Amino acid sequence: MVKGLSFLRPAADAAAFERLSGFFAALGFAPGKGWEEQGSRGASFLAPLGNLELVLGRMPSTAEILIEVTSLDAAHQAAESWLRAQGGDAAVSRLSPIEETGWKSRLFTVEPEPGFALSFWAWSDPAKGKAVALEGDLSAQGMKFAVVVARWNAVITDRLLEGALDALLRSGARRADIQVIRVPGAWEIPAAARTVANLGLEDAIIALGCLLRGETAHYEAIYNEVARGIGQSQQETGIPHSFGVLTCETLEQALNRAGVKSGNKGFEAAAAAIEMVSLARKLAPGGPA
Repeated sequence: MVKGLSFLRPAADAAAFERLSGFFAALGFAPGKGWEEQGSRGASFLAPLGNLELVLGRMPSTAEILIEVTSLDAAHQAAESWLRAQGGDAAVSRLSPIEETGWKSRLFTVEPEPGFALSFWAWSDPAKGKAVALEGDLSAQGMKFAVVVARWNAVITDRLLEGALDALLRSGARRADIQVIRVPGAWEIPAAARTVANLGLEDAIIALGCLLRGETAHYEAIYNEVARGIGQSQQETGIPHSFGVLTCETLEQALNRAGVKSGNKGFEAAAAAIEMVSLARKLAPGGPA
């Protein structure tokens, strides 16, 4: 009978509302439907698991809202990058270091807005969290990216580009280290991506485009060749290519995937590129753990 749990927290003003929304997006929360009515609006963020816990005795030294994550170090890096982009060292002072708890876990607390505290935690014991695995982090500091974006269906691809740039900059990439390359349409993306990859100057390439079935009778043929070309470029050059080419039945579906209802696939493609570069560096001999 119980369907879900919702925690409502007020934002101080419209600017704080937007900053908090950006923080949760940067930390990987799935956007919910949200709502808007006269005099107020809400942005919802979803997690796959919710718990209502009762405590008898001493309360743990955490914020009221506890968020369990699979990679605490990656979450800490993402929070630090976001805070630094918002306000430099002064903002980063609202982020605590990762500490061991008395309940076999690690934890840090962050205030994306002053007075709005959240605690992120993960089990120290792999058996109680997840299997030990090597994963990429979501910090783009020191990385270089090329974003190859199609002009065709610009009403969609411009939104994808905005999402990709947002993800890169929020994760610590410098604007000077992001090269945006525009091509006529999705068909031309693989050739441009391969040319850039062959130069070896970028750490990853993000491909963005949009194909609508109703616009062409050879929709499947174009999509298959675009996917094959991007995949082949990645495999043969060894440079990560993230796939942000939408294939939709209608313009409405494409708009939904470009930030209206179903998240922004450009943002997701950029996040995947960051993680793959980080993973490649960890896998390299002598790379960071």
